[in-house]
Amino acid sequence: MQDNEETSQLYTNYLRDYLNHKDEQTLYKAQQFSRSMLEKQISPEEVLSMHVQALHDIFRAIPKEMDDTFRFLLEVMVGYGLAYREHQSLRSRQQQLENDIEVASKMQETFLRGEVPKTDKLDIGALSRPARKMSGDYFHFVQDQNDCVSIAIADVIGKGIPAALSMSMIKYAMDSVTEQRMQPGAILENLNRVVEQNVGSGMFITMMYGVYDPRVHRFYYSGAGHEPGFLYSAAKDEFRELSAKGLVLGVSENTKYREFEIEVQVGDMIILLSDGVTECRTEKGFIERDEVTEMIRKHIHLPAQEIVDRVYEELERLQDFELRDDFTLIILRRNV
Repeated sequence: MQDNEETSQLYTNYLRDYLNHKDEQTLYKAQQFSRSMLEKQISPEEVLSMHVQALHDIFRAIPKEMDDTFRFLLEVMVGYGLAYREHQSLRSRQQQLENDIEVASKMQETFLRGEVPKTDKLDIGALSRPARKMSGDYFHFVQDQNDCVSIAIADVIGKGIPAALSMSMIKYAMDSVTEQRMQPGAILENLNRVVEQNVGSGMFITMMYGVYDPRVHRFYYSGAGHEPGFLYSAAKDEFRELSAKGLVLGVSENTKYREFEIEVQVGDMIILLSDGVTECRTEKGFIERDEVTEMIRKHIHLPAQEIVDRVYEELERLQDFELRDDFTLIILRRNV
């Protein structure tokens, strides 16, 4: 109570000095004083109350109409003060949440970062960009002692932190099935059981998993409801769809996944992608899948990574540099 009285008296003194001198030095002292009131958590309505009391002390007699206006303003400031404090509290909590999401995003980027294998058998390009801070897309490469390269690409049906947590679970599960990496169907069946048992209803995961065996120049793959990829035939200069129909992960525990295989000639490309590529939304609507293949064809003379980068830049530009969905594109081109 004594502290409030001292603060009120100081306010009266500063106001009296300003009315007498109207100098910049007094205004500066008032600004410094306002900071000390903020530190003491004095509310806006309390400041106004001090001002009214100071006017009564300085002028002794204030017209009733003016006094009534201050009473009205005081009531307004009570409501304003409550709303302001609530707003500040919400801003503080929002800032803390954004900081937490930023930390989680960096952790996810580090944890899920896919290292692209180095091999003279394949030219590989890969790029994944989240539409928000947290990504629902995921890709994973593994190269074994025979230079066989396996690749998984997945997309959570859902966004934000729950999707990111699901992707972390998929990575952990992928790391635990090393003995089945040459069996795409078996890989998906195992992952499906993990997702069905651990992910809540309403969230599902699509995936395409394949392995390129350079000893026989064949690509073996299976799909779980994922966006179909493409095979580019260099000899025919044409794209054909890599369709691998299968139920999305997490729907039914006992789902079986069919395996497919294709022969890969020198110069052929295997193209895997998420629906953030083929369902790119522009002012004119969604782009078509053949528009994506034409973008790839336009840059086909470039190394695989440059093709991926150019396609991303072109699609980003079509969306006014604001991704509507997570973007993941992977190209594997047979060298020898």
